Amino acid sequence: MTSLRARIAAPEENGGRHQETQLIAVYRAKLLEEIDLAEMSALAMAERRARLERVLGHIISREGPVLSTRERTLLIRRVVDEALGLGVLEPLLEDASITEIMVNGPDHVYVERAGRVELVAARFASTEQLMQTIERIVSTVNRRVDESNPMVDARLPSGERVNVIIPPLSLTGPTLTIRRFPRSYTLGELLGLGSLDEHMMLLLSGLIRAKFNVIVSGATGSGKTTLLNALSGLIPDGERIITVEDAAELQLQQEHVIRLESRPPNVEGKGHITIRDLVRNSLRMRPDRIIVGEVRGGETLDMLQAMSTGHDGSLATVHANAAEDALMRLQTLASMSAVKIPFEALRDQINSAVDVIVQLTRSPDGARRITEIAMLSSRSRESYQLATVGRFHAQPMAADRVVRGHFEHFPLPRRAADRLYMAGEPVPPAFGVAPTEDHLTLRRFGG
Repeated sequence: MTSLRARIAAPEENGGRHQETQLIAVYRAKLLEEIDLAEMSALAMAERRARLERVLGHIISREGPVLSTRERTLLIRRVVDEALGLGVLEPLLEDASITEIMVNGPDHVYVERAGRVELVAARFASTEQLMQTIERIVSTVNRRVDESNPMVDARLPSGERVNVIIPPLSLTGPTLTIRRFPRSYTLGELLGLGSLDEHMMLLLSGLIRAKFNVIVSGATGSGKTTLLNALSGLIPDGERIITVEDAAELQLQQEHVIRLESRPPNVEGKGHITIRDLVRNSLRMRPDRIIVGEVRGGETLDMLQAMSTGHDGSLATVHANAAEDALMRLQTLASMSAVKIPFEALRDQINSAVDVIVQLTRSPDGARRITEIAMLSSRSRESYQLATVGRFHAQPMAADRVVRGHFEHFPLPRRAADRLYMAGEPVPPAFGVAPTEDHLTLRRFGG
């Protein structure tokens, strides 16, 4: 008999995958016959898994097959994963180094580690097994996926963000993407990772404490939520903070925090609560600061109005590849509101509301860095004026495939420096203050 180790290590060879699947199915059925489901449901997850492993161990000892210690452990692990968890995905979910799991049909499973995507050996036995795993995932958040509802975007109770798309929309078969719940980093830890330097950390700390309105901009996977969480950790205790997110990821440590999360429509298409609904409601909750995980539609206008009408120190993220793009995207998103406002008026609103753009970029080597800190120095009725006060100057990728470079610092606009001074926050010496506009690294656009 082919050893279980060989079947698991190389399931695609000599029909091993089919044999392995049959063996797991047989022992899963035997396991379910011997356990009390009502009793199991009352146990915590860790206790449930321990109980199943113990019962299955007795079954294998009693009925065979004869296995080595390693093979026995592998079989127990795979059967319990199928019975209790997400099957072949369970080991990937337990690997802390994996930040994203991408399943492109039953035969191709990719993961992201340290910013790099790689193909792993995990495989599903069939499309049907993959669909069973997907249905198990979406059922935990009271959702369904089928031909009439082929797309699902949800957050698991454990925090992971999940996206599912199945045929006929996906031509490569059922596709599942699981984004891990990001660990909460401090600015100091990001400094240690090289995402910024000490001078930028001091500046950003002062800007948050002085209640500047900050927009964190970047592409998908550039670390926007991670930085937003680190920045929010600098908000003083005692302030009333309201977070608004599509899928709750922020992990604020302050005591006075109210977390709001949008809700998709139910299976009847009812009960949809949007980010905009939550932002508008948050304004009635007496917030000191509002933090929006990501603006992507008409809620942008409500967020801008909140920033410019007494809720200084608010933060949000937006998808954009540069600071200039971030402002233009905010303008476009705000125009998607039900209220029709001329672009010139939206530009004035942005000039009034936004103080700082922090641009993040993921380098080809997978590193995530702040590549620009820009201050909006324009006023109402003016074209956008962005003054770069910090940026990362990258060097060409070296032979070891690592991107290196250095951070540069430029003078702050006088108005921003005065605001820091009035808040009791020093201007870091590496930046200084520009005596006139001519001394700023300034660019104008959007006229």
